[in-house]
Amino acid sequence: MDLEAYLKRVGLPRSAPTLPFLAALHEAHVRTFTFDNIDVLLDQHPGVDLAAIEAKFVTRGRGGYCFEHATLFAAALESLGYQVERRLGRVGDVRTAPRTHCVVVVSVEGVRWLADPGFGHSLLRPIPLADGAYDDHGGWPFRLARVDSPDTGKAWQLQRFRGGEWEVMHTSDELPVHQVDVRMGHHFTSTYPTSHFRSGLMLTRHQPGRHISLTHQTVTIRQPGEPTDHRPLAPGELEKLLTEVEAGLTPDETARLLARVDRISG
Repeated sequence: MDLEAYLKRVGLPRSAPTLPFLAALHEAHVRTFTFDNIDVLLDQHPGVDLAAIEAKFVTRGRGGYCFEHATLFAAALESLGYQVERRLGRVGDVRTAPRTHCVVVVSVEGVRWLADPGFGHSLLRPIPLADGAYDDHGGWPFRLARVDSPDTGKAWQLQRFRGGEWEVMHTSDELPVHQVDVRMGHHFTSTYPTSHFRSGLMLTRHQPGRHISLTHQTVTIRQPGEPTDHRPLAPGELEKLLTEVEAGLTPDETARLLARVDRISG
């Protein structure tokens, strides 16, 4: 990959593959690129091969969803000299949910870390891949639990603290992941008729001191230690918010997205 172009986009200089730089790069990536399913809704997704993702994220300044984030982040880490593994996970009930989430496991000085740059409310920095691991960075508490079962084998459940309780985000397993697995997961997620990525807008971004999440009907703003602001979108507000979160859309993409949202909201 063009590592220098990626590092320039996220605003960091090249560094040795240390744990502090891993944390810095993870946060820079999450803050630079949106999580969104816009290309899926517009029926223009370029696919999940690295060259297509680089062109979309690094050159055009767009964002995307987990398969893209994990592929790009893993490639950058490998180029920097980190030992990297990709893993797939299930969002929801592990007995029924497909393996449609992608995370990255990074080994630094003999310790494995779970990196998750492509979730709707992503970790800002990696968390140790260990049962009971806990991290609170920027006021966002997360923890990790080992949850082995006949359905998953050895597995890890990532949880976040919200509304006074721990909420399960996803469960990732330890099976090897190849590029064909990522392509298959992306194909299902982006084309299956009942996939929720096909039926509504999802667009999120970590901004300084807050996390903003947009759907085709609502806007949700979370700030550490403050009540969640969750409300319906006002008429015409989505176009303004697309600019505010720096979604990186062309005027034509914006127009087509707003038209698609109107049809979905119907």
